[in-house]
Amino acid sequence: MPANSKTVKGLPENAYRPLKPGETYVPYVPAGKKMQEVTTRSVLLGVSMAVLFSFSACYLGLVAGQVFEAAIPIAILAVGFAGLFARKSTILENVIIQSIGAASGLVVAGAIFTLPALYILGLKVSLLHTFIASMLGGFLGILFLVPLRRYFVAEEHGTLPFPEATATTEILAAGERGGKSARILALAMGIGGLYDFLVEALHAWPKTLRSDLLLGKLGAGLAEKSRMIFKMDGTAALFGLGYIIGVKYSAVIAAGSVFSFLILVPLVYYFGQSMPSVIAPGTVPIGQMNELQIFSLYVQKIGIGAIAMAGVIGIVKMGKIVVSSFSVGIREMIRGTSAKQKQTIRTDTDIAMKFNLMIMIGVLALVFLAFWIFAVPAGTTGFAARVAGIGLAIVALLAFLFTPVAVRATAIVGVNPVSGMTLITLIISSLVLVSVGLSGPAGMTVVLVMGCVVCTALSMCGGFITDLKIGYWLGATPRNQQRWKFLGVVVSALSVSFALLLIHKAYGFTLGGRGILDGGVSNPGIPAPQGNLMAAIIQSLMVQSQIPYALYGLGALCALVLEMLGVSPLAFALGMYLPIQINMPLLAGGLVSHFVLRASGIGHRETEKKKQAMEESPKEKGTLIASGFIAGGALMGVIGAVMNLNEIGKPVRFLSIGSKYVREVVEGTGKVIWNIPETGGHPAWFEGLPGQLMSLCGILILAGFCYFYSIRKKK
Repeated sequence: MPANSKTVKGLPENAYRPLKPGETYVPYVPAGKKMQEVTTRSVLLGVSMAVLFSFSACYLGLVAGQVFEAAIPIAILAVGFAGLFARKSTILENVIIQSIGAASGLVVAGAIFTLPALYILGLKVSLLHTFIASMLGGFLGILFLVPLRRYFVAEEHGTLPFPEATATTEILAAGERGGKSARILALAMGIGGLYDFLVEALHAWPKTLRSDLLLGKLGAGLAEKSRMIFKMDGTAALFGLGYIIGVKYSAVIAAGSVFSFLILVPLVYYFGQSMPSVIAPGTVPIGQMNELQIFSLYVQKIGIGAIAMAGVIGIVKMGKIVVSSFSVGIREMIRGTSAKQKQTIRTDTDIAMKFNLMIMIGVLALVFLAFWIFAVPAGTTGFAARVAGIGLAIVALLAFLFTPVAVRATAIVGVNPVSGMTLITLIISSLVLVSVGLSGPAGMTVVLVMGCVVCTALSMCGGFITDLKIGYWLGATPRNQQRWKFLGVVVSALSVSFALLLIHKAYGFTLGGRGILDGGVSNPGIPAPQGNLMAAIIQSLMVQSQIPYALYGLGALCALVLEMLGVSPLAFALGMYLPIQINMPLLAGGLVSHFVLRASGIGHRETEKKKQAMEESPKEKGTLIASGFIAGGALMGVIGAVMNLNEIGKPVRFLSIGSKYVREVVEGTGKVIWNIPETGGHPAWFEGLPGQLMSLCGILILAGFCYFYSIRKKK
């Protein structure tokens, strides 16, 4: 940001520019000023935010394949809550709330990239598996980052832009008007939550718009003769996510879905309908398949190959960052452990290096113990110990090498290439462990836990550097942020573990309750794209099975072509992999965002992220509404999942409007389950044109509320 650009009231003039020789940066709260920071209030609110956003981010991430940024809505809520107490919360208390709560999105990102594969493959998994892997990975991310904090946050001041940290800092600094922002966010959470609960839990109207129903005979004919069906889910959470993503990125995702569902699926059916034989990986002739079967068995595999190649491309493109970050990481680690620096200034005080090293050794010992326990089913105790030692070495080395890469990437563009680095970790781990004789279910379990530890560590260090930069600008104590981040990790790891188990029990990652190793099929309602990608890779490397390498290769080729054309391969690949009904509402939200920006006179510039705190701007209000839709809709999705549990009698069946549940008894077990039958489960209006029109009206109402409330001028 130029030296003469306007900053939020209270931040120094040199907050965003490089310092001149001899110049120092004095934060919003100077080092010598005493102000309440870590209090019972800030810790409890931070923990509450971590629980709330862990559940909502986990649900939405498994459905849409993307974890929304929790830092900005948490900062807004922290500022809004500040005025509800007799003593208004200080800005440093709000920093602690934001720092603890933001652990939610970071731990969720690490968990949902890898741990769903345990359920997808049908492996034996417990709450302990997921909690330990997520927690230890989060701990390592914090510990590896501590020695790098001063370099990236202070020494590189004004050089690295930190886009997400800038937006969050301005929100916290502009806290005098945060109460109104919090009210807007709360209103949107209520509307989004109620809307999605009515649609997804109570089935008040159909969730999915379908061209074969809306377009009458024309739509039905296209579906019957070519398997061409356009679909769109009308949910507030997905609409809000599309708004946050923006029209450019959401349009690329939607284009991937159009390519898969409206081009590739009809092409596969056209050429395969006349073939009487079964074509792998299908189990019946293509002519007998519907559009979902063709998509899941053939087209979605192409999407998996594209996602994998997009991750590799991301790492290759950051080659310079990787090389320079390695040298920076090694230098700062050595300097941090050897230099005797007297940390007398509060705003430059980290966890003491000796304590950081002691805790790191303890965490690594726990990692070794976890790998040992998980590897015991594969052989003798000695063999398990050997596997654990190899696994520990791989995790420690890759986490150490990739940490500065994740940090620098986040500081420069606000995007952490964690998926590509996790992909590399899984491939290396699988090849090494197979070479020492570990394979099968135990081997896959160990590799996925290893991948989760590394993935969560990299996600944590990349996101936590944002929190530390916020604290640097505002004058927080780094040591307090670092110490209390551990609590945020524990709470978030426990929350996401329960959320994964809940979603598995309520909906399942595969249909029919069987893992893909036993012939199960992925659940299109809970796609978990990264989890399915990791499961496919592990299956191909550690289990002898028929792998559709040609389809994976075709997807990889698509990603390479897209990169050469200047199109984001990861965004397009996600669109290819996810069912079309999930990605179309993203485009709807992105279009509304575009029209709001046009109405407010703001162009699509990346630097506009730094202006989200403008008073009464349509951009800010729209972002608040979309964030509320995301949080409220996703949270009510989790509540709906609880009410959908067979273990408690599926209480949603008593409230459902458009669905009829029937009682079934599982043969041989006597277990009672409640399901919606394939025929007769919905009334005629629900499955016909009236239901479709109700769904269309609901989507238009959501879009209209977001647009008109955003551009409404203050009276």
